[in-house]
Amino acid sequence: MNNFPRRAFVTSDGVQLSYIRQGSGRPIVLIHGWSGCAEEFKHQIGPLSARYDVIAVDQRSHGESQKVSYGLRISRLSKDLYELLTELDLNNVAVLGHSMGSSVIWCYIDLFGPERLSKFILVDQPPFVTSSPHWTQQELEDSGAGLTAQQVCDTVAALRGEEAEQVTRQMIDGFVTKQAATEMREWIVQCTLKMPRPFAGTLLYNHFHTDWRDLIPRINLPTLIISGRASAVPWKSQEWIHRQIKGSQFEVFEESEGGQHFMFIENPEKFNRLVMENLG
Repeated sequence: MNNFPRRAFVTSDGVQLSYIRQGSGRPIVLIHGWSGCAEEFKHQIGPLSARYDVIAVDQRSHGESQKVSYGLRISRLSKDLYELLTELDLNNVAVLGHSMGSSVIWCYIDLFGPERLSKFILVDQPPFVTSSPHWTQQELEDSGAGLTAQQVCDTVAALRGEEAEQVTRQMIDGFVTKQAATEMREWIVQCTLKMPRPFAGTLLYNHFHTDWRDLIPRINLPTLIISGRASAVPWKSQEWIHRQIKGSQFEVFEESEGGQHFMFIENPEKFNRLVMENLG
């Protein structure tokens, strides 16, 4: 792991959260996805910190933050984000969310409004993960829902069982391109496993059953949406988000460019260029 400068603060419900802070200038907060960690942004923190004040937080029970069995829901994670911005007295903040990190930002906007925020970079998160048998094909395509309710329950049960690590490895294999190096896959797995598997199952259930389709059209922040053509998250769902957010920018990584769920790890050069061009 990298030796980034780390700090910590305690949330209102008594959880110590660890975060990386490096650089100076306009602030950008990087929010990892489900069962991820702040150091997944290791290829972004250095380049971005040459121009910006970069904060990358380990969400509760993730990474180097305190492991607790409570508050493992999107609403509490968004409250943690609110408390972090308040603790650091940050305004005009650009927020970048990967996967579930974008859901945390959606919830933040829903609960607390966009006043502290200046820009939103949304990386590969579908509006709703769990499908309904009553939906039309168009609804399935727009939402990006890739799992049935039964499949979600089965995944949660597996994460709480004896094969939890094996299931985690299978999930990560489905989030990178075929050309991704073995060392890269293993590094992502080890970062993912820092969250206790039963806790990961609890959070996944809440995350996968939260529908953001009504909120997305009401977002009025300058927004960049980044997707991967070969991603486990259907790129057409990201295109739907782009159509809903007025004035948003939409970028797709092709498979040959590392265009899977972790494109920011597989192709940091292109990813960082897009982000910095967007931030200005």
